[in-house]
Amino acid sequence: MKDSAIRLRSLILLLASLTAMTPLAIDAYLPAMPEMSAFFNVSIHDTELSLSLFLAGFAVGQIIGGPFSDHFGRRAATGSGISLFCLGTLGIIFSPTMEWVWVCRIVEAFGGGLAVVNSAAVIRDLSKGQESARHLSNMAVIMMLAPLLAPLIGMLLLQLSGWRLIFDFLLVYGLLIGSTLFFKLPETRHITEHRPSALRRYKMVLSHRCAVGFIFCQCFALGGMFAFITGSPAVYMGYFGLSETLYPFVFGANVIAMMLFNRLNLRLLQRHRPQNILKVGQAGQLTAATLLLTYIGLSSAPSLVVVIPLVIIYIGIMGLIVSNATSSTVEYFPSNSATATALLGAGGFATGAVSGSLVGMLGDGTPWPMTLVMFICALLAPALRRLLHYRQATL
Repeated sequence: MKDSAIRLRSLILLLASLTAMTPLAIDAYLPAMPEMSAFFNVSIHDTELSLSLFLAGFAVGQIIGGPFSDHFGRRAATGSGISLFCLGTLGIIFSPTMEWVWVCRIVEAFGGGLAVVNSAAVIRDLSKGQESARHLSNMAVIMMLAPLLAPLIGMLLLQLSGWRLIFDFLLVYGLLIGSTLFFKLPETRHITEHRPSALRRYKMVLSHRCAVGFIFCQCFALGGMFAFITGSPAVYMGYFGLSETLYPFVFGANVIAMMLFNRLNLRLLQRHRPQNILKVGQAGQLTAATLLLTYIGLSSAPSLVVVIPLVIIYIGIMGLIVSNATSSTVEYFPSNSATATALLGAGGFATGAVSGSLVGMLGDGTPWPMTLVMFICALLAPALRRLLHYRQATL
């Protein structure tokens, strides 16, 4: 029994490391964008496009990877995805033009989506209910170190040898994770005689009102987070005049808050159902968003002393929402957990792309657009959940 628990903890650590590939691939090269623009003799906007293409490729990879994993197995999907991730990363290292970087970035992202979609699916295969939510929360704590450390790793590697060393690091990381999972990842997929097509699998998930309600919970939670990520540089450094040196530390405080709320979530799961904790988290996030929007709207000269704590609470409470929304969704689909996970991930990234674009379109140099979109996301998530769960038997 003790050996089994140790093996499970080791597997959760590996799955968290697999999931961390995404924030590492997104955030580690951000400090290198100006240097890459100069190297390829293109504008900074052309280099930024590689990030948008990555998000799109990652979403498509998850959409295809979910049914692929449910049909062919977790090991096949993970191995294929990491192979494509490493192949795309290698292509970026040797790219002669920015156009090649775009193509290879899509391949890298598609492979990442194909692999990462298996993390939550494996957890669902091995556990359910509160136990599944605890494992996902544990995995999230480890995974959240990646966005906290990625920009610092990227800056260090950039100073050591230039932008290519960042992608060398991503390549080595992918190879190490892939080789370790090859030996350590068991095949956990539940084999059934009936194997529906990808479209039937997605129809099965999307026609389940309770599951869709939980999917919306995660989508709009991530939408609010991406609204903050998109708007925070202009708000903190542009509007409030926060220095470039202090900004990473203020940004990192949000990640630390999420980790702390994740630890709280683990304790709460010992006595409470994931769905109830999710509701409390949404209420807390909506309260923080309402206070933030009201303060920005009524104050002629808002202060960072008030704004930063409210934002930290808003983002931190994600630790009570994301893992519980994920476990509540996949609980309905023991034979299609990867498909459900794919919809969660792709939907979250799509909602984040829309909310981030709204912040950019409405941008007027003030905190108002960022806080407004954050409030809308915090309001829509519980509203749609209640609407879809009305008179439905939830878990």
